Order: sequence, then C-alpha cells, then structure tokens
Amino acid sequence: MKYEDFFADRIKDLKEEGRYRVFADLERKAGNFPAAFNHAEDGVHDVTVWCSNDYLGMGQNPEVLDAMREAVSRCGAGAGGTRNIAGTCHEHVLLERELADLHETESALIFGSGWMANMTALSTFGIMIPDLVILSDFHNHNSMIEGIRHTKCERVIFGHNDLDDLEAKLAAYPKDRPKLVAFESLYSMDGDIAPIEGICDLAEKYGAMTFIDEVHAVGLYGERGAGVCERDGQMHRLDVIQGTLAKAFGVVGGYIAGSAMMCDFIRSYGAGFIFSTSMPPAVAAAARTSVAYLKQHNELRERHQERAATLKRRLRKLGLPVMPSVSHIVPVLVGDPVQCKEASDLLMERHSVYVQPINYPTVQRGTERLRITPTPLHSDADMDHLVQAITDVWQHIGLKKDF
Repeated sequence: MKYEDFFADRIKDLKEEGRYRVFADLERKAGNFPAAFNHAEDGVHDVTVWCSNDYLGMGQNPEVLDAMREAVSRCGAGAGGTRNIAGTCHEHVLLERELADLHETESALIFGSGWMANMTALSTFGIMIPDLVILSDFHNHNSMIEGIRHTKCERVIFGHNDLDDLEAKLAAYPKDRPKLVAFESLYSMDGDIAPIEGICDLAEKYGAMTFIDEVHAVGLYGERGAGVCERDGQMHRLDVIQGTLAKAFGVVGGYIAGSAMMCDFIRSYGAGFIFSTSMPPAVAAAARTSVAYLKQHNELRERHQERAATLKRRLRKLGLPVMPSVSHIVPVLVGDPVQCKEASDLLMERHSVYVQPINYPTVQRGTERLRITPTPLHSDADMDHLVQAITDVWQHIGLKKDF
C-alpha cells in the first residue's frame, strides 16, 4: 500500500467536500481579550475573537494569571508523574476539594481534559458494572460516544431530549438491571438545554444512574456557577457530574464530581486516569483560583447572558438566520460547508472578525453554521462591528436571511 497516497487522497476528499479544517494561527493578548493577533501568510493582523470557549475571559483574569505564576515559581513546571507515582501534588488535592464544594458533592476527580474525563468514566462504568446498559442522548459529545463505544456493555441511543423515547427504552429492561443514562445539560452547537428534572425522574423510576456532562454550563449557570443543574435545583439528583476547566474557567483539564466511593472507583479502575501524567500544578492552581473566583462573581454570568441575548436580538432584527437557542450560544445557520467557510474567511479578511465555520462531523450535514460566543468582555462597539460585518458578508455571498 502507498501510505502517503492514501493520506493525500483522504485529505483531498475533505477539501472537495468543503470541510477541510484550517486553523487560525492566533496569539492571544494577555489582559486584552477578546483581541488577538492572527498570524497569516501576508503578515500579522489584529482580530476580534467571537468564537472562543473562554466564555467569561477567565483565561486573562489577573488573579488566575497570578496564581499560575506563583505556582510555577513554587512547584516548577510539571507534576513529575502519574497521580499514583509521585504525581499527586497538593494543588491537585486542593482543586478537587474546590470542585466538590462547587457541586456540593462528597468528592471530585480531575483529568487532563474534559474529553478524557468522559472517556475514562463512561468506559470504566461500562466495563466494570456487570450487565450494564448505557442509554445515550442522540446528540451527545464525541467524548461520551467514544467512552461508551470502548465498553462491552449494551448501548442504546434515545432521541435528543426526548423523554417519551427515553422512558420507552428504559421500560424495556427489568428494573433491577443496571442502567446508566448519559446526557449533556447544554448542547454546545445548538444551544439547547436538557430536561434535567424529567430525566432524573425517569432514572429514579427505572433504577438508573445519571451521568451529566455540564462542560458548556459550569461557571456559566447557577448562583455560584455550578451549572444548569444548580440553576434548576437538580444538582443533588445526579450521580455523576462531569465538567471542564477549559471553557468558562479559562484554563485546561476536566473532572467528575459525585460520591466519594464513585470517585474512588474511577480513580482505582479508570485506565485513562491511572496511566496519564498528572496536570501541572500551576494549571491546577490557576483552575482552582478561577473556580473560587466565579463562585463569588455572579455579575459576570449576568453580563454574559445579556451579551448573548442582545446579539441574538440584533441579528434577528436584521433577518439573519439565528437558530433557536435558549443559552449563551448564538448559532447562525449557513447550511452549506463551502459557503460557511467562505463566510468565515470573509469576516476575517474584510472585517478582522474571527468566527470559525462549524461543519460536519461536528454538526449534521445541511446545518453548517457560524457559532458565535459573546463574552462579558465584548463591548457595544465590538458588537456593532460584528453585526455590520455579518450583514456585509451575508450580502456579499448572497446567503439566505430568514430561518
């Protein structure tokens, strides 16, 4: 086999479909988010970032930066090993305590990423719990899907946020058979929110564990930022809460929170935890500072929601196809991969606005979109410029204006 030819052909396929991914080469400006430098072929340009998952700008928060610098000076760069072999630093312990306090659980366990947290926890449950069946929402994130795929247990997909379908599938199994319902609180591409209370009701009725991914909600919802579960008064009903430190908290890493025994079980049996080098202590210190800060600063969440609602209103007023969203996600439908990439390129080239095109397989074919994420740090002037830029690009390409 000519391996290089094979690789080249597969890349050619992506380019012909219009979904070959090009990365913006950004240099974030410390203390000046959402401004950044874009390193392009024709030089370095100023851009305004409108698609970051650093939803609250905490990656530039002075207290977070100070905590990271101080920890580097005190502990050095790396952790020195896996958690089991010389790699459990005191900052890891403190961060896990902070996260358990956030979610009002007995314990928490940190991972190198949210992807690894989902992958490890779900695969460990599926491998270790005898005769377990996992029921997974149709729109679950790749990390959840991969975790479930790596098990030998039975797997069932239920309709997205469809309580009737979930109940029908749960009812098909004996109540005493082990079951786990895996779902997200906030689905990041469409911006819709799960019926958490209804899912918990069904799980209790049919004897199932609940596993919720709050990745795009922790830090952003609830009085202290514990997520949609906190906002909706359901946090105590979830068996496993999974979250990230890389989005609203502005650093990197993932975690699960729940009972002390459940966390110890994953700690002791989860291969993705056991065999991974630990998070650098400076990262843990920065993340802990961010979590603690956001517990005390609900005004950032209020400003964040206002920015998202204002942008949706302004874009819809102009007839632009903002997809239905009840959250901080502002998805603008394009519906074609080539035009979606063209719109993104023109926003950057003509207006110094960076919004990444979202194409298949991240979203279904025909639903390609620009996914805009306003932050509390986007000013009215930033928003005026964005609205003007999108209007210009829509007219230039001839895209549809009504959804």
